[in-house]
Amino acid sequence: MSKTVTSLAEPHLAVPVVDALNRISAFATVPVSIHDRRERCVGYYPRTHLAALTDFAARPSLLGGAHSLWYEYVCLRLHQALADLESAVTDLPNTVSRAIRSELEAEKHGLQTRLAEFSGASSKEPETERCWEFRRPFVKYDDGLDTLSDETREQLDRRESGCTSEEREKAVAALRVLVTAHAQGGDVWASLDDPSCRLFVEPYDSDGFYLTIEAPEPGDDEASWEIEVGRWVPDDPEEEPGNHTSATGHDMVGCALPVAPTAEEIAHLLKSVDEKPLLLAEWAESRVGAVLAGTAMVVTERYDS
Repeated sequence: MSKTVTSLAEPHLAVPVVDALNRISAFATVPVSIHDRRERCVGYYPRTHLAALTDFAARPSLLGGAHSLWYEYVCLRLHQALADLESAVTDLPNTVSRAIRSELEAEKHGLQTRLAEFSGASSKEPETERCWEFRRPFVKYDDGLDTLSDETREQLDRRESGCTSEEREKAVAALRVLVTAHAQGGDVWASLDDPSCRLFVEPYDSDGFYLTIEAPEPGDDEASWEIEVGRWVPDDPEEEPGNHTSATGHDMVGCALPVAPTAEEIAHLLKSVDEKPLLLAEWAESRVGAVLAGTAMVVTERYDS
């Protein structure tokens, strides 16, 4: 039960606020409600992210940890949700902004109180009407990316399995680049096939061409970031590209990047091919040593058969 009550007359102002609050609640709650089962052990995820709900100065810490791929992935999503909330309340009345701050205070206090009771750090009856139970957190949010799903968590746990702390730190940094670029892409259709390592982009009207952006495998010091342009080739040679019933993807050119790209550089790639889909066809014709038009990325390999 929330004791924070306020209202907005315009639904278009309220919707982004409610959406951001739902995401914040879910991303803050789920990590402290499940076991960390990596490396065949049973532990708990950190609680440090809760400070960011009410302390603006604590928010950068959401982007500086290396606990685990999944936990840092959720912290990144929490950071994005808090930023979205700040943006949504910019032009709202002060009374609404105060009510939202009060709501975040109540969210944080309710969770911390229940966690103290759960861990035995407090024997007092919790003074909260917020529902929370370990393994049964009261949240309702689906971000469309399955961030909080068991499948995503297990996938990321497998990816970091056997990593040293240094290798995990590098993998977390790569994850932040891809996820941030995906978020900055805005309306660009791009999928995070694996949230920690790969972006796939196939713009409408691209004539069957597509783009993949892939981070190195954790622990592989010889690997580099890869940008590849490919095309769907119809399995039936009589069919035209773009009108096929079944097709197989074929890589055409690749760029092995000497240094890791920034999220802004990847977001620029996404927006470029979204605005001009047939730029992919132009890139696919590039020779080894040439620079992809409009970028600083050099073609390092052609996959001509």
